Amino acid sequence: MKSKAVFYHAGCPVCVAAEQHVAAALDPQRYAVEIVHLGEQKGRVAEAEAAGVKSVPALILDGAAYHINFGASIHALK
Repeated sequence: MKSKAVFYHAGCPVCVAAEQHVAAALDPQRYAVEIVHLGEQKGRVAEAEAAGVKSVPALILDGAAYHINFGASIHALK
């Protein structure tokens, strides 16, 4: 069974570059990756925040939040 990975970003150049690297690095046999663009899916900001996202880009992997670089604060996306 695949684990779920969720990559949250806001569409900025930092986020897009991180998305490309993360998507290439995760084993597709092990992880089902969902990409969530919070700039376009504002209704999912609360979900990201509840998962522990404090800034984007961020990856939720096995229930833990991993922050990659710093593109934007989660509060700026509200």
